[in-house]
Amino acid sequence: MDVLKIGKYKFRSRLMVGTGKYPSNEIMVKALEASGAEVVTVAVRRVNLDRGSESLLDHIDPKKYTLLPNTAACYTAEEAIRTARLAREALATDFVKLEVIGDQRTLFPDNEALLEAARVLVKEGFTVLPYTNDDPIMAKKLEEAGCAAVMPLAAPIGSGLGIRNPYNIQIIREMIKIPVIVDAGVGTASDAAIAMELGCDGLLMNTGIAGADDPVSMARAMNLAVEAGRLAFLSGRIPKKLYAAASSPLAGVIQ
Repeated sequence: MDVLKIGKYKFRSRLMVGTGKYPSNEIMVKALEASGAEVVTVAVRRVNLDRGSESLLDHIDPKKYTLLPNTAACYTAEEAIRTARLAREALATDFVKLEVIGDQRTLFPDNEALLEAARVLVKEGFTVLPYTNDDPIMAKKLEEAGCAAVMPLAAPIGSGLGIRNPYNIQIIREMIKIPVIVDAGVGTASDAAIAMELGCDGLLMNTGIAGADDPVSMARAMNLAVEAGRLAFLSGRIPKKLYAAASSPLAGVIQ
């Protein structure tokens, strides 16, 4: 079985989905199911962790999904570390998607602060999945820091631009041994398929599904695209050629 391994965790699905921006919690629940995802990410600073009152978490079945808390909206290493610790305490998990944002307009990561926070959290026993830019050198440093995976952006968060630099993603995949999970910027199913065809181990998305006119149908499309892209990668595509090559061989043809 083609299983995604991240630290001590194992998953059959290679698609992870977010929980923000849906028109309603009901649509979110249906989209999660249609996506086939097993990992669902939640922004710790944007959800009510107090189970004594209604929360987004009430709509996510813990028997179906593994929660991946994220440190979205953190702008310093200290904020991100504190938020991760809060998530571990409230949700009883060491799993964390680490975000340290460096710019409010672009939401690009602050990689220096990200690496600093990653080192601290790894030492504290967290399974760290850092959101980073598509920089192979930083990806290698995050691997060396003990992160369980790296999550390079395809394009700015919520932009829907697709993979802007497939060559850097390929280099990252070649340089590191831990899983590469593309995060941010995926807009439609073809973007997801391309990411998987590049050899990425997984994909995380939110806006591409939640912001679609029909989030449930788009979730299913993304599920199929990730599966198709992964299968195509494992199958080994034919090399690209400048000129035609006949599908039927000419050898033995009677002239």
